[in-house]
Amino acid sequence: MRNTRAIQPIFELAKAGRRGVVPPPCDVPTTLDEAIPAAFRSDVPPSLPEVAEPDVVRHFTCLSQLNMSVDTHFYPLGSCTMKYNPKRNERLASLPGILDLHPYQSEESLQGMLELLYSLQQMLGEIAGLDAVSLQPAAGAHGEMTALKCAAAYFRDQGRPRRKVLAPDSAHGTNPASAAVAGFEAVTVKSGPDGFVDLDDLKAKLDDETAVFMITNPNTLGIFEKNIRTIADMVHNVGGLLYLDGANMNAILGIARPGDFGADMMHYNPHKTFSGPHGGGGPGAGPIAVRDILAPYLPAPIVAFDGRRYRLDYDLPKSIGRVRSFFGNTGVLVRAYCYIRTYGPKGLREVSENAVLNANYLLSRVKHILPVGQGDRCMHEFVATASKIKAEKGVSAMDLAKRLLDYGYHAPTVYFPITVKESMMFEPTETESKETLDAFAETLFRITEEPAELLHEAPHTTPISRPDEVRAARSPQTSFPE
Repeated sequence: MRNTRAIQPIFELAKAGRRGVVPPPCDVPTTLDEAIPAAFRSDVPPSLPEVAEPDVVRHFTCLSQLNMSVDTHFYPLGSCTMKYNPKRNERLASLPGILDLHPYQSEESLQGMLELLYSLQQMLGEIAGLDAVSLQPAAGAHGEMTALKCAAAYFRDQGRPRRKVLAPDSAHGTNPASAAVAGFEAVTVKSGPDGFVDLDDLKAKLDDETAVFMITNPNTLGIFEKNIRTIADMVHNVGGLLYLDGANMNAILGIARPGDFGADMMHYNPHKTFSGPHGGGGPGAGPIAVRDILAPYLPAPIVAFDGRRYRLDYDLPKSIGRVRSFFGNTGVLVRAYCYIRTYGPKGLREVSENAVLNANYLLSRVKHILPVGQGDRCMHEFVATASKIKAEKGVSAMDLAKRLLDYGYHAPTVYFPITVKESMMFEPTETESKETLDAFAETLFRITEEPAELLHEAPHTTPISRPDEVRAARSPQTSFPE
């Protein structure tokens, strides 16, 4: 990268300071009554405990360790792809030449960052097998909505606006939600007992009102859609577009490109596929890649290169407009860039091969106690069922998941997809060792032999055991009464 440390002053106070001009003094309160009126002051000192510093440090250190993270525990969280985040990428994204930049700088002083973002656009397009990329969207679901809005603009421009978006019943919940937010009617397509899209049901629901069929491939059951080219042809034959939910790209990097098997647009989840920070509600990114027919509608600006300099291209008259501030979440995008450049084409393929290998190994270890309805092979994840254990012992998937917490493992995803009863979705990712997977499997075996009463009350080692999860999500209690 070129040197990008020069920062254009943007605040008048900073400019004044550099010119040696002293700003006028602020009006600072000079008495207690001016600072805090008497009505708002306590008559007595606060009742604070006298605690030694080591006790304070230990208290807050223990609090910080109550929450699990991928740095401290194994996370077999299916669909979420919780793989280890290399700290190298954190260091690189924090280099002064990157960290000290400001989006209001001139393009001339941002050439290094713009070159990085332009290269990332090119790499993401190549991995997807698609023609154009926008880095703006702030999350995967935001990328879905953005791409669907591009599709809507495309159909309007063709003089044939369409109203329906189709998605399989095993899709991530964001698919129908994004369709609704983008102004479409969401229509569900059934899956067959083998976990693949029911082609007869798809055919019955495809018509000249179909704008997009959204599909995750590999799907949320952890299997690669064997009929993907047939599906793409069916959608294209009615004039529709095929959307690829890129949540599971970690399984096919360098092996299969969505554009090659018929996808017209897709999004990436950098935190899943390219190992950016994950969780905490953000910040995030959800770049989208599209076929050339949709490129004119991408949100502006796009990073462009004229052979001499990099620039932000706002000259997109058919663009759907900006969908977030500035150029996207550059901190997360830099981490994705570092990840891709570190591995290279061969390394990215090995990432997926090892992710698939780990998932199949774990499947082979646990399938005798947690059967997998889709067979003995999977891609990056698999969905098992606890129905047999529940019928025999009255132990549910939730009971097993909660008990895993007592043994220092994060629970897998449970009760999703809803097409599998008592479902437990496991995704070990490529970053876990065989030793970790063996220890996890042995722990599952031990748990299934424990008394049902013990499991019903698990976890036993956490401050809160079994909250009302729906109520907790809708009305979180962030403090405790004295």
